[in-house]
Amino acid sequence: MNIKITECPRDAMQGLHDFVPTEVKAAYINLLLQVGFDTIDFGSFVSAKAIPQLQDTAEVLKKLDLSSTSSKLLAIIANYRGAEDAVKHEEIAFLGYPFSVSETFQLRNTNTTILQAFDNVKRINELCVTSNKQLLVYLSMGFGNPYGDEWNTDIIEQWTDKLVNENINYIALADTIGIASAEQISSIYPNLCRKFPKTEFGIHLHSTPSTWEPKIEAAYKSGCKRFDVALKGYGGCPMASDNLTGNIATENLIRYLQTQNEPQELNLGKFQDAMDYSGKVFG
Repeated sequence: MNIKITECPRDAMQGLHDFVPTEVKAAYINLLLQVGFDTIDFGSFVSAKAIPQLQDTAEVLKKLDLSSTSSKLLAIIANYRGAEDAVKHEEIAFLGYPFSVSETFQLRNTNTTILQAFDNVKRINELCVTSNKQLLVYLSMGFGNPYGDEWNTDIIEQWTDKLVNENINYIALADTIGIASAEQISSIYPNLCRKFPKTEFGIHLHSTPSTWEPKIEAAYKSGCKRFDVALKGYGGCPMASDNLTGNIATENLIRYLQTQNEPQELNLGKFQDAMDYSGKVFG
């Protein structure tokens, strides 16, 4: 099935209160680069005021050793200016843009309406094409929202259709606040995969430690190809109502894929090294 794992140290670190030194970030990501993940979501080009923890993304990038890794680098951007900064770096393969199907969250997250954000998507994708990058669009609040904004599967399919028509080849549904159910996932992904067979669909879940497995299983069995995870489940969305809600733990996904006899060419020794080092990052 060729499942692709995206390790997300950026998501894991961005909410930390204490600034993690650039050298420590780079050392951690360098260990992750040696594991063999498909993609590393390593940083973001957003304002330092918005996310102070990631203000050193360009400096971290300079310290990464890409000489012996097959992993691709992904950077998050929130507007066209951030995309312009990101595409200057040849090492970056993917730009990730959070496009919310919730008007309220789009305004809170990127200070734009949904229609303005869609215009940004089109402009950013044009920039990616001319810069030899791929744009991955996250459909954030992809499983519902806490604001009372309308949500249903038709809305997801309508926006997916619009994105695909703009030649967006990579789309990931993001469970921003950790409310997705296995039943939801099982009802959404098969239809998307059938209607848009040339699009690579991923999932970015936030979950409690006790509820991750049914969601992962539902996504896997529904044809999802890309899974975003973070070592030990670090990070997640601060808006989630349960403080145990974080990213899906990488080690849990690896273990699940092993039970499905899904081949993963990962260096588990280097993975353990990263696990051991993570304490220096996350305390």
